[in-house]
Amino acid sequence: MQVDSPELVEKVKHGEIDESLYSRQLYVLGHEAMKRMGSSNVLIVGLRGLGVEIAKNIALAGVKSLTLFDPAPAAIADLSSQFFLTPEDVGKPRAEVTAPRVAELNAYTPVSVLPGQSLTEDLEKLKVYQIVVLTSTTLKDQKLIAEFCHEHGIYVVIVDTFGLFGYIFTDFGKNFTVGDATGENPLTGIVAGINEEGLVSALDDTRHGFEDGDYVTFTEIRGMEALNNSEPRKVTVKGPFTFSIGDVSGLGTYQSGGRYTQVKMPKFIDFQPFSEQLKKPELVISDFAKFDRPAQIHLGVQALHMFAETHKNQLPRPHHEGDAKEARGDLSPMAAFFGGLAAQEVLKAVSGKFNPIVQWMYFDSLESLPTTIKRSEELCAPRNSRYDGQIAVFGQEFQDKLANINEFLVGAGAIGCEMLKNWAMIGLSTGPEGQITVTDMDQIEKSNLNRQFLFRTTDVGKLKSDCAATAVQAMNPDLKGKITALKERVGADSEHIFNEDFWAKLDGVTNALDNVDARTYVDRRCVFFRKPLLESGTLGTKGNTQVIIPRLTESYSSSHDPPEKSFPMCTLRSFPNQIQHTIAWARDIFESLFAGPPEVVNQYLTQPGYIERTLKQGGSEKQTLENLRDFLVTEKPLSFDDCIVWARHQFEKYYNNAIQQLLFNFPRDSVTSSGALFWSGPKRAPTPLKFDSKNDTHLAYIIAAANLHAFNYNIKNPGVDKDHYRKVTDDMIIPEFTPSSGVKIQADDNEEPEAQPISFDDNEEINKLVSSLPDPKTLAGFKLEPVEFEKDDDTNHHIDFITAASNLRAENYEIEPADRHNTKFIAGKIIPAIATTTALVTGLVILELYKVIDNNQDIERYKNGFVNLALPFFGFSEPIASPKTKYKGPNGEVVLDKLWDRFEIEDVTLQEFLDHFEKQGLEIVMVSSGVSLLYASFYPPGKVKDRLPMKMSKLIAEISRKPIPEHQKSVIIEIHPETPDGEEVEAPYVMLKLDK
Repeated sequence: MQVDSPELVEKVKHGEIDESLYSRQLYVLGHEAMKRMGSSNVLIVGLRGLGVEIAKNIALAGVKSLTLFDPAPAAIADLSSQFFLTPEDVGKPRAEVTAPRVAELNAYTPVSVLPGQSLTEDLEKLKVYQIVVLTSTTLKDQKLIAEFCHEHGIYVVIVDTFGLFGYIFTDFGKNFTVGDATGENPLTGIVAGINEEGLVSALDDTRHGFEDGDYVTFTEIRGMEALNNSEPRKVTVKGPFTFSIGDVSGLGTYQSGGRYTQVKMPKFIDFQPFSEQLKKPELVISDFAKFDRPAQIHLGVQALHMFAETHKNQLPRPHHEGDAKEARGDLSPMAAFFGGLAAQEVLKAVSGKFNPIVQWMYFDSLESLPTTIKRSEELCAPRNSRYDGQIAVFGQEFQDKLANINEFLVGAGAIGCEMLKNWAMIGLSTGPEGQITVTDMDQIEKSNLNRQFLFRTTDVGKLKSDCAATAVQAMNPDLKGKITALKERVGADSEHIFNEDFWAKLDGVTNALDNVDARTYVDRRCVFFRKPLLESGTLGTKGNTQVIIPRLTESYSSSHDPPEKSFPMCTLRSFPNQIQHTIAWARDIFESLFAGPPEVVNQYLTQPGYIERTLKQGGSEKQTLENLRDFLVTEKPLSFDDCIVWARHQFEKYYNNAIQQLLFNFPRDSVTSSGALFWSGPKRAPTPLKFDSKNDTHLAYIIAAANLHAFNYNIKNPGVDKDHYRKVTDDMIIPEFTPSSGVKIQADDNEEPEAQPISFDDNEEINKLVSSLPDPKTLAGFKLEPVEFEKDDDTNHHIDFITAASNLRAENYEIEPADRHNTKFIAGKIIPAIATTTALVTGLVILELYKVIDNNQDIERYKNGFVNLALPFFGFSEPIASPKTKYKGPNGEVVLDKLWDRFEIEDVTLQEFLDHFEKQGLEIVMVSSGVSLLYASFYPPGKVKDRLPMKMSKLIAEISRKPIPEHQKSVIIEIHPETPDGEEVEAPYVMLKLDK
């Protein structure tokens, strides 16, 4: 499949960015940072698991060139983490066999091999690179290369892993400039007042979010005009709603208005050379529970290097008495963690975006070591196996256990691809009883290729789950026949596929999802079937992991994120003050013009009695009938030119007439009941727009709207150019608009909209509208095509329309417009993403998977992780324990796990059901299943008497009036019990086992 046009390839060669490929990454890094990356040459030394992880992430991110150096022959043990090596490559130079496979990841990143056997023989050849990354390099060579790079202004990153330990070192030279330390959007807000001492108050007690030392600029201030667009001023925070900007004497007296905007000021860092830092390291803490460990590992790593230098570059043997433990192993998840981290540091160095690690960071996961399985020198000895790097740490017995796991992966996107790759490397489910099931309903799109690295351009349009499964089976042939790829969504509608038999066979579940609803559903199923769940997510440079263990930890659904912020309706309709408001409004207009009405028309034409049902609903019946009349009679186009005419009328309706009506209702000089100016604070007085076909935004609106309207009616665009659109619109005569005194507009969201009782005139108008509609029988076969919003197709006019519609409204209200790229981000609710964070987070998940497979029941050994690579910040915490409840039973105190425990009971009668709990010291007050109340102690005796002899399954089916599905082997029942002395008990649910 041809994905890139020759024109696009030519543009990219001249420094333009392929937004369709880099879309999600651009929302993390921005155009400026990516242009800097596009002029950078990167050298990676060492192509074992860690080196190839870094190479993969940098190739996906996009740099000017990527050069690989590793003349050493590939060994069988490399296959435990080097996913681009095959058994056939053993004995061949690592860089030579790896380079072509890295090159496949991104056509815009040329990949080459640096020839030679030693880098240190001729250090001058490093001068062509902006940054050098060293992995699997001796301490002696690290010192030589790092010193040369420091002296010649070449950035250097040194990174390595040893079993469950790893470290990274950075040196970006003297006076390194960080343009944006956090990557967060600049804070902005509305000024409520500025006093003579320079104290600024935010409007309506809005938290400004500043910290001491931030900088701000101002616009639209009246009275202190000299502050507008002046040099950034330093902030001193005085409170959550106030901040000081220092001396404002001589600037006049503040009157009204104004907006403040944070300015990202450059930050300068001096890096010390490697040799100095070795003696006196500056450490970034990765886990505050191990505060003292980095200094210890710093000495330990140097000791390992010293050992290697005196033992022919061999590291200590695992469990050998004279050698250091766990230092020889090569683990895929550690390579993933440090590969993501190191690649992000490379991108920081060449782009100046985000705060770098200064200058060392150590990380270990010793708690991943198995506690239930024996390890010894013999059990951890090499077996000439692709898993030798892992066996060195965990032993053969653990490897066998890992190979026979039955795991379910939900999602095959960015995290899913990385997860499957890691599973392939560690040998998960490769044994006789092992099985992986992966499901994803999505097809591959071009924007996926930038971070979902198992996919290639030839895969665009194919199913993600199929392609991902095929790719990892090629990486590790041991997985052949061990992966089942499905395309079903996991939800209530697919419980006949993911049924109780399916769940019973699973050892665990891993989520790789991008929405809360799906995560919550899978979490609830894991709780019900008592399966461990590994949860993770990313948002740009931020990532998190959560481990959920039955009867030990709380679940994903135990805590909730705050609800997504929404805008007040009257702000969107009449009083926008920021571009997010106009984009949200444009997105609503898109639906109300091109999606809603065509669907209504199709319902009218195909559903008998549609009008009668509409008239019964009340509230919006008039609007529905007007849409039917407009789309079927008065505005029904017969040609593409008619669509252009329609688009021009829409422009007039929204950007001129509606604004004139608003200003008629609320003139510019109107005041509120308290005497304050109505148009002040967040309310900006708009100006009607006069259409100008020579204005690019005006014409863009006409082009997009006309094409979308034509799409609704299946009218083909005959290939008209911009001049044709101009001619049609310029030839139109638009009637003058006269505002009406009968139109009511809500002044704010606190004002109740007036209830409009349907009058005789309204009824008459509705009858006229109904009689104006054509009989559906006369339009047999006629059908409209509703538009389904799709943000990633640049040819469908969707984002073009929303961008133009939003920016025209922004022009009405004198709001700074947004370009197409940022409009797409907001309107499409795009989740920014970058491969580095995904790789790192997945590494953390696998380190928890080791513990899950070990069946470790010590909650203190598990870690939930929170990272932000931009800052950089790493936080790890013990999972929260699942909540417990207790009550006094007949034999003493009974403790129940409120989340994981449940009562299990056969399909007995209601009488037997009540008796069963009475024996356990619980008197049942109410019994329900779903919305059906099966029993209540307050029910009349006659009603209870009829139900007592009925089997529970029959009772449920009768009361709910629907049969229990055939595939269902159990039913959830909720009970509300009390102790004999009347104390309420917070009891878990009951699982009724059916006779199937």
